[in-house]
Amino acid sequence: MTDGERSLAIFVDFENLALGFQNRRDRFEIHRVLERLVEKGKIVAKKAYADWSRFQPYTAPLHEAAIELIEIPRRGQSGKNSADIRLCVDAMDLAYAKSHIDTFVVVSGDSDFSPLVSKLKELGKHVIGLGMQESTSDLLRDNFDEFIYYEDLGKQSDLPSGMSPQLSETKKKVFALLLESLLALRRENKEVLWSSMVKDTMKRKKPSFNEAYHGYRTFSELLEDAQKEGLLELETDKRSRTYVVTRFGSELSSSGPADAGEAKKKKPRRRRGGTKKQQPAATAAEAPAPPPETVVTDEKETPDLFGHGVDLPPEETPRRDPWGDDPAPS
Repeated sequence: MTDGERSLAIFVDFENLALGFQNRRDRFEIHRVLERLVEKGKIVAKKAYADWSRFQPYTAPLHEAAIELIEIPRRGQSGKNSADIRLCVDAMDLAYAKSHIDTFVVVSGDSDFSPLVSKLKELGKHVIGLGMQESTSDLLRDNFDEFIYYEDLGKQSDLPSGMSPQLSETKKKVFALLLESLLALRRENKEVLWSSMVKDTMKRKKPSFNEAYHGYRTFSELLEDAQKEGLLELETDKRSRTYVVTRFGSELSSSGPADAGEAKKKKPRRRRGGTKKQQPAATAAEAPAPPPETVVTDEKETPDLFGHGVDLPPEETPRRDPWGDDPAPS
């Protein structure tokens, strides 16, 4: 796996979602759910549980999204909520048998799934919840590592609409996909947007994406063209020599963190109290000469005319008679 990419398994309690759509005019759209979850990582398992004889209009879109439909008998026949039990069994089976699946998504708002969420977290799995605001239990919502409301999906993203009208429809589509992928990475708290990371996200959102179809030999040329159109800003990494997207969309109109750091470095240092600028230290040639060297004698120090000390003989003292107390004649 690439840096930060997860493997997701999605389990949909469709009967709980149907309860949330009872008083709504719109219908449940599975593609909105998948478009949001694909930003988290690679989806490797998708299962939905319900009595599908009651939800026939939804089976075709779910089949088109490659979701495995698990048939659950009616509650009147079984006497229990078999959908919840079957979902928990399948989720725990994947948790133990497929170690590469590190993220589990439970699309439901039923509080009965709280023990399942807690057990998956004990096994070191990242658990994400998704449900309706009206039919989601607060107890279940707070137990997830992350929770997404269905009503928040598909909202208009903050993307620049001022593309050049001279651009072809093909370029407009690929630029829109590029900006949507960058925004998805920002939602996942990605600070450094490497070009390889951006391309992987674009391919997850649209598996048929290929830059050659849009007239670019490499993905770097696509990023360079987007920069020329004023949609983003690029920077070359010093080590890998690959592109990194520094700013895009609304970030271009505001000063980003990188610009703030550069401005801080360039800002001159302010001196306190208006003190004068200190003079540079004197060089060896300009330094004052040291005081003349002196020589210590028995009585005093006397420098000569050339700065050197002169040894003066000690003052003569009268010699004494070794055999007497009187001083000897000089």
